[in-house]
Amino acid sequence: TRIDIKATMKEKLNVDVAQHVILGACNPPIAHKALTIEPRISLLLPCNVVVRQEGNAVRVEAIEPYAMVEMFPDKDLNAVAAEASDKLRRAAEAI
Repeated sequence: TRIDIKATMKEKLNVDVAQHVILGACNPPIAHKALTIEPRISLLLPCNVVVRQEGNAVRVEAIEPYAMVEMFPDKDLNAVAAEASDKLRRAAEAI
């Protein structure tokens, strides 16, 4: 999924903001594992990655998967969070 915050703010509020895009970065196999353990985790899906302009720089941000698991403590979710965290870290390092 892709949400263009700049375009949405302009269209809905006629407000100009810096470039700002939210990307849905859900990994279906990992999401399925998490949902099988804890269906309420769907409240946090899709996992978002934010790409936004900050002055002359571009900032890329994502929530640490362990932070999401803290909302629904379950030892089995820790393994899923570890897998997601590893994939997210490798993707960030590749930027």
